[in-house]
Amino acid sequence: MARRHLSAALALMAGAAALVAPTTTAQASTPGDKDVTAVLFEWKFDSVAKACTDSLGPAGYGYVQVSPPQEHIQGSQWWTSYQPVSYKIAGRLGDRTAFAHMVSTCHSAGVKVVADSVINHMAAGSGTGTGGSSYTKYNYPGLYSSYDMDDCTAQISNYQDRANVQNCELVGLADLDTGEDYVRGKIAGYLNDLLSLGVDGFRIDAAKHIPANDLANIKSRLTDSGAYWKQEAIYGAGEAVSPDEYAGTGDVQEFRYARSLKQVFNNENLAYLKNFGEGWGFMASSKTAVFVDNHDTERGGDTLNYKDGANYTLANVFMLAWPYGSPDIHSGYEWSDKDAGPPNGGTVNACYSDGWKCQHAWPQISSMVGFRNTARGEAVTNWWDNGGDQIAFGRGAKAYVAINHESSSLTRTFQTSLPAGDYCDIQSGNGVTVNGSGQFTATLGANTALALQVNARTCTGGGTTDPGTSTSGASFGVNATTQLGQNIYVVGNQSALGNWNTDSALKLDPATYPVWKLDVSMPAGTSFEYKYIRKDASGAVTWESGANRTATVPSTGKVSLTSDVWRS
Repeated sequence: MARRHLSAALALMAGAAALVAPTTTAQASTPGDKDVTAVLFEWKFDSVAKACTDSLGPAGYGYVQVSPPQEHIQGSQWWTSYQPVSYKIAGRLGDRTAFAHMVSTCHSAGVKVVADSVINHMAAGSGTGTGGSSYTKYNYPGLYSSYDMDDCTAQISNYQDRANVQNCELVGLADLDTGEDYVRGKIAGYLNDLLSLGVDGFRIDAAKHIPANDLANIKSRLTDSGAYWKQEAIYGAGEAVSPDEYAGTGDVQEFRYARSLKQVFNNENLAYLKNFGEGWGFMASSKTAVFVDNHDTERGGDTLNYKDGANYTLANVFMLAWPYGSPDIHSGYEWSDKDAGPPNGGTVNACYSDGWKCQHAWPQISSMVGFRNTARGEAVTNWWDNGGDQIAFGRGAKAYVAINHESSSLTRTFQTSLPAGDYCDIQSGNGVTVNGSGQFTATLGANTALALQVNARTCTGGGTTDPGTSTSGASFGVNATTQLGQNIYVVGNQSALGNWNTDSALKLDPATYPVWKLDVSMPAGTSFEYKYIRKDASGAVTWESGANRTATVPSTGKVSLTSDVWRS
């Protein structure tokens, strides 16, 4: 859950106390060679299962993190998931059967499951939970009574006082006395129940508010001593409780990493990232879970989020290429109301629709998961920077990445340690040839990246999205701002472009928002007309102004239309 300076707006309403935020995140010293976690925030379990099969497994994600499965207070807001009523698997995202099926399906896809676990506190207020359990604050029948949370019944008020932080109530929620043997046993029983359903690990919400020794005792009671253990312990300068205290129990989320990425990508030079990680005073890489954003920080504003366009996308590219910690990719939904719960109650019918952002599937991000798996264990080599916002570096003889975070293109000959041969730039889908000296020459557009790895040697087509089999056609890219629920489409006078039928228009990919992109296959030599349209959630269409745009597919390759700007 979150703490005071995150997006923790708590409103104690009649019958149910609105909690603040937890922190969905990272993954870290994980077993095997796949350490990237997709955090599918507030996705229903059946939608998670589908994602494991369709996108997470194929992309090489090692883990999926799911939102808390335990019974919680009723309400549409996302934070209701973080106010437990009981330890039954009976939240709004799915019941026990759906949860078990999700775990089994994800395992079949090669993806392990981490459950976000709320064990610091119980709900405030009173009422009936999502699984039918009645409760009042300090009384959760069959589970806890006031005797299990009476060491401090006042709200946390002083982060320089250890006892106040770890014994008192986070935003007014009933704080469990985790020093009690009974409480420890009940918490371990819940986690063991999840393990019995095949869960591979836990993210411990609000770990900073639980003494490290208490968490160590609870973990010692697990039926699987090797279960992954990731703890939310937010760093605060001068505070009484330090995240380092929890490193002996498991991995710890390094919030300074995400905050620093925002500072660098928004206001400083990427060249400063040359020693990013322990060189910046962060925790040891082997015990660290990292992220660009999570559901708390994206709402609180202390990190980048999907609204930051290329800054956000390139920060994720860097995180996945850089050998520090184990990364989480936050995958949530559009929001303007910071309290708003998930679209469709958590059902994801399709990515990029109904407000679902699906960052885990953005081509620029998902392609880097395989890059990271390939580069695992390799040190940084061949670092280059221009002193500003253009950097490049290798990962031994396994991989190489270049990032141009400036407003003009970058053309240069890059020095790598890669074996000679042909490679696919997994960011653009274009071919690159490395010579016998490990060099290649390439041009990177403004705010783009290039990434090569030894297990991606040939490209299957140009661009990141290609609804067709031909390598000829058009690469669309239009700078267009939208509001919640709106999407940008292209339509034109060819069948491949819907023959001017807005119902058949092609939706563009918002991964590099505000630039929307799509590659479309059309025969070489085709001259065509096209325009962009905006559709809102109801399907209402707004055409851009002006005359029809025109272009011609070249004899080879695709015509680049990536500098288009929406005409109001």
